[in-house]
Amino acid sequence: MQRYIAIEGNIGAGKTTVARLLAESMNARLALERFADNPFLPQFYTDRAKYAFPVEMSFLADRYRQALELFHSDLFAERTISDFFFAKSLLFARINLMESERELFKEFYSILESKLPNPELIVYLNRPIEVLEQNIKKRGRSYEAVLETDYLKMVQESYMDYLRQAADIPVLVVHCGAIDFKSHEGALLNLKKAILSDHFQDVMHLEL
Repeated sequence: MQRYIAIEGNIGAGKTTVARLLAESMNARLALERFADNPFLPQFYTDRAKYAFPVEMSFLADRYRQALELFHSDLFAERTISDFFFAKSLLFARINLMESERELFKEFYSILESKLPNPELIVYLNRPIEVLEQNIKKRGRSYEAVLETDYLKMVQESYMDYLRQAADIPVLVVHCGAIDFKSHEGALLNLKKAILSDHFQDVMHLEL
């Protein structure tokens, strides 16, 4: 049984919604990223070049604190489902930071990453870019209104590159199109069955 499952995906993929639904359905502890507390995020969306480094360093520190809290609260006492994993900091740093900033960021990341457990399963919600854009528009966060299609594509490519190389962590790529898991109980049930199957090797795919 996987004790630590991370739900991941692009911006607007529905990570938090799926994590909530699975945690409730599987009687698991829920760990949600505290991204709303990041003071640099709205500024980053208006001027990415200027605010990329402080926003990524802030996310790095916040994710580390949250992951450490889970670790010290006996992560493996019960199943935990989160809507983020620590390595996503490195994925976004590769996209958003200049080369000199990236090297400094990687040094900090390596120090912190060595102290944390990896998820036992990454569930990646793979949605078409146009669906992501629709979801972003629906949730109405004003600072996300400036997000560009090309940026979402870069994020998608960064995730897929990482997942192909995540040799030590089983990955379930869920091709879920425009499915709303809140109203599509069958899709949620199929996802839950796939997670509970425990037959994971490298990268597996689930078509919904």
